[in-house]
Amino acid sequence: MTEQNSQALRLGIWRAPAGRGPGAGGGVWSAGALAIAAFVVLPVLSVLVLAFAPTENIWPHLLSTTLPRYAGNTAVLTLGTGALAAAMGAGAAWLVTMYRFPFAGILEWLLLLPLAIPAYIGAYALVDFLDYSGPVQVALREAMGWTTARDYWFPQVRSRWAAVIVLSAALYPYVYMLARAAFREQSAGSYEVARALGAGPFGLFWRVGLPLARPAIAAGAAIVMMETVNDFGVVDFFAVQTLTTGIFTVWLETGNAGGAAQIACVILAVILALVALEKVSRRNSRYYHSARQPRPVVRIGLSGFAGWLAAGLCALPVAVGFVLPVAVIAGHAFDRPGSWISSGLGRAFLNTLTVGGAAAVLTVLGALFMVYGVRLTGRRLPRLLLPVTTIGYAAPGAVLAVGILIPVAAFDHRVADFVLWLTGRDPGLIVTGSAAAIVLAYFVRFFAIAQGATDAAFGRVPPSLPMAARSLGRSAGGALREVYLPLMKGSVGTALLLVFVDCVKELPATLLLRPFNYDTLATRAHEKASLENIAEAAPPALLVITVGLVAVIFLARANLRQRAR
Repeated sequence: MTEQNSQALRLGIWRAPAGRGPGAGGGVWSAGALAIAAFVVLPVLSVLVLAFAPTENIWPHLLSTTLPRYAGNTAVLTLGTGALAAAMGAGAAWLVTMYRFPFAGILEWLLLLPLAIPAYIGAYALVDFLDYSGPVQVALREAMGWTTARDYWFPQVRSRWAAVIVLSAALYPYVYMLARAAFREQSAGSYEVARALGAGPFGLFWRVGLPLARPAIAAGAAIVMMETVNDFGVVDFFAVQTLTTGIFTVWLETGNAGGAAQIACVILAVILALVALEKVSRRNSRYYHSARQPRPVVRIGLSGFAGWLAAGLCALPVAVGFVLPVAVIAGHAFDRPGSWISSGLGRAFLNTLTVGGAAAVLTVLGALFMVYGVRLTGRRLPRLLLPVTTIGYAAPGAVLAVGILIPVAAFDHRVADFVLWLTGRDPGLIVTGSAAAIVLAYFVRFFAIAQGATDAAFGRVPPSLPMAARSLGRSAGGALREVYLPLMKGSVGTALLLVFVDCVKELPATLLLRPFNYDTLATRAHEKASLENIAEAAPPALLVITVGLVAVIFLARANLRQRAR
């Protein structure tokens, strides 16, 4: 290597000679990246094809009968949950960022815990707690001397308002995390100027903090609303008919895949509208920091009633979103020890580990291959397709199930017919008759998580290191194996954990794609709870919560390390 190239390498701007550069040998990586991108996008395209070319067009019937009700309930839930979650998340983030009050340091991290509780488990707990035979109404009857439900009025638990509360309590941490980061990044000077101009505590929030954090809050609220549209467990348990439950009804009860695809297209249109609305809301907003390092916000001490009020307001979302579900579910789980040794629970646990682990490994490997392939190639098409692959995370699980099962089932039948013609033996359905279809759905659904983590990790590796490896004769795969992966192992491990946890909690796609008599922890909990058997649903639900807690603790530790830097 020449002295000039050595100096350039130290500066991180060196380019390897022809045949050794990043693009050399990148054709295989580029082709693989395109193949993975096509595979991720294929289910959505399949839904569009099925919707616009159905075997039996029931769209006029849907439009005149059930679709308005599905759409209306979905709109109410989405807007209500988005507004309530935004208020809870942004309000809690403002309090823990701007004020010192009792237990503020602990509550700052406890507010993340509802991320560990799938919303459908929160629904089981709320109904069990507030239902006629639950402890609240039993205590009321004993205290007041009432004997039947006709003696008093109590709000209906299985209703839309209850679904909004459960979903908001489970999903507000998405807003909380983004809003807290936004409030922390703001300069103390802005608030000092506002106070000098006479702004009080509410004025500081409404006129300074909220406008500056609005993009982050809008992004968090958009995620919450997309998750609400995706939900099946809560709305099914509360008997609220939404677009997602409509897919199950039209597909499983009437056997019309085209009609299910048409409803899925409506859901996709809602998701795209939410994404577009979030982007439009930020289009004309520009927020900049001073070129100098901004002074951090100094927390204001709250004492007496004001301090305990702030602590109570922050504790309320934790109580509803985490403490109540864990207390109710754990109480049932340990009240009936025999439910832990049922054969179905052990099988569901092994099935969950199998499909979740396989999906996590395949998804992260696919993301590594695709991101690395896009970085190696200088072609425009792979780079344009990279952000498109995130559509899987925005698309609800029920939509992806429709897009995966129909074409894969057709492929399965053709393969089975060919093997039968060739060997005289019927192999059955290879993919849809096994858990492979579930793994495929998880791969598409959570590919965006793995892709985002790996893309960020690649960006943190100094370019001079892989260039040096290539100059020493390493191939593209060798540079990935010997340079990138050792430096990225923390991010890769995080991606594996996050994808695995989301796979464990995923319900709609698993319900639609699982083979006969194949349960995961999520489907077993849903099945038992649907039969009003909360005692049998408690052990699998508690295991799902435990897995989610591991991810939340890992996330909190990562945030602490980042703040320490």
